[in-house]
Order: sequence, then C-alpha cells, then structure tokens
Amino acid sequence: TAAQSLANHFGSIANIAAASNEELASVDGVGSVIAESVKEFFAENWRAQIVKKWAKAGVKMEGVATSDKAQTLKGLTLVVTGSFDGFTRDSINEAILERGGKVSSSVSKKTDYVVVGSEPGSKANKASELGVPTLDEKSFIELLNNGPKG
Repeated sequence: TAAQSLANHFGSIANIAAASNEELASVDGVGSVIAESVKEFFAENWRAQIVKKWAKAGVKMEGVATSDKAQTLKGLTLVVTGSFDGFTRDSINEAILERGGKVSSSVSKKTDYVVVGSEPGSKANKASELGVPTLDEKSFIELLNNGPKG
C-alpha cells in the first residue's frame, strides 16, 4: 500500500511530515494525488497536534525493519485470488511484501502474476483475458524462493 511504501521509504512519520510533495510523489506506489493528500493532512494543525500527542504517549511511528528475506519479487506486482491450503490471504500478502513485491487488489496489464487458489473469483478470468501468467500454490512457493525464471 502507499502507506507502507511511505513508511518504508521515510522511516518515520516525522520524516513523512517533513517531506516535500515531490519527495512523497517519487515513492513507488504514491504519486501526486496521494502526496498532496499527505501534505494536506499535516497542514491541519489539529492533526499534527494529535500525532505529537500520540508520540508523547509512547506510540512508535517508525517503519518496520527491512526484511532480511531474499528480494526475489522485487519490482513484481501480484494479485491473489481464491483460497489456499498452506497460507492465509494475509500470510501470502506478507510473503510477497517481505520479498520486495507489490500486492494489488485488481488485475491489469501491469500485473506480473496472479496467484490462484481454489474457488478463485473473477480475477483468474481477467488474468486469462489479459494474458497475465497465473500461479498455483506450488508455483507461487517456487517463485517466492527463486524469483522469476529467465
């Protein structure tokens, strides 16, 4: 998500608040519209005061440590559909993000792979229509471990 990308890039909410529109928009997955919304959020004094109160109360608003997992999915966008035996949907999304990939909720020509479980929804059909490669659970695990072939 854009929020996760901002947290990973800037490391803290203070750094996000201090960033320019251009710096925010340059983060992968953010863009000018979200950057403007972030700047508008922090421009409201009452919001900035709430964030300061949270920090004073001990709320940690810093990015999580970068994953030590191999970045086998760096630059790839995946969509997940259906149910899986060995994974929950959240654990699949987390595995993708930990390995440098992006998770999207919809299939487009920019999607690199669609991970298809049992009882998939319309996303599997959309992948087929667009010629986007699909992966079953076994192939997904192989992609996680080794990255794309070729």
